[in-house]
Amino acid sequence: MPQISDQQRSSTDWFALYTTSRHEKHVAKLLDERQIENFLPLYRAERYWEKRSKVTLELPLFPNYLFVRAGQKGSLLSVPGVVSIVGSGREPWPLPDHEIEAFRSAVDVCKLEPHSLFAVGERVRITNGALAGMQGVLVRKKSNLRVVLTVEAIRSSVSAEVDEADLEAVDTRFHTMSLGTLAMAH
Repeated sequence: MPQISDQQRSSTDWFALYTTSRHEKHVAKLLDERQIENFLPLYRAERYWEKRSKVTLELPLFPNYLFVRAGQKGSLLSVPGVVSIVGSGREPWPLPDHEIEAFRSAVDVCKLEPHSLFAVGERVRITNGALAGMQGVLVRKKSNLRVVLTVEAIRSSVSAEVDEADLEAVDTRFHTMSLGTLAMAH
């Protein structure tokens, strides 16, 4: 991302805020109360609760993120639920205005929904639960995501069903995987 000096940056720049999990709507409400322009794109998802009752929920299109147009970025970090402003080090990254405006106009017109950045065959690490820290290869079985975990010493693999929110990509530039591991993953 190109570096932009504070003189070039104006109060009309959009920034992404990273929030605590499942607090996006609460943070947006707090920002509204502080009269800070924000945008939380939502999509509708149908879920089935107990006794098969169908419920339509409005969920964040970008889980854990919302967008703000703000000049005083330091005050944003004092809003409960805000973890950080997306950027590098102490330099927040401004977002292209045309992208935010496109999402604002499309959110009510198009059927937008989140999409995974993970690809089948990608090496991932499990971040939560009993298998936290384990690495494996992402596969799909029917509509479920599974991670194939290999015990190299005995050349055996198992697959575990995982929630996409509990995965992170593994930097494979410094990791070598044997062809046997890849063959066993499929």
